[in-house]
Amino acid sequence: MLLLDTNIVYRWLMAQPLSDSLVQRIVSEGALVSILSPWEMLIKQQIGKLDLPTLDVAGDIAAQGFSLLAIKPEHLLALSELPMLHRDPFDRLLLAQARAEGLTIVSTDRIFAEYLPNVLVV
Repeated sequence: MLLLDTNIVYRWLMAQPLSDSLVQRIVSEGALVSILSPWEMLIKQQIGKLDLPTLDVAGDIAAQGFSLLAIKPEHLLALSELPMLHRDPFDRLLLAQARAEGLTIVSTDRIFAEYLPNVLVV
């Protein structure tokens, strides 16, 4: 199962181009979206860094057939064990969730591969 980075989720919701192979992999393997992603998108929308068609981002994600992954105590423990390679708190918690849940994380951010072996950089 895959865990989609916020950037991938945003591109999916906005119907922005994703490779056919990535779309096929998401459909065939299934994907989760962290509750952190709609939170991050709403914060970025409020400060003017992101345009959203609606503010019901979590509902939009569910309407696309994705399940939301809650933040659990074991994710926080995994977060404390990650090296400090960069300081983005959203990215770090997404990586911790992927690590704790044994998920492959899908991202456009190459630094993710420095954290975990199960990263798909697109």
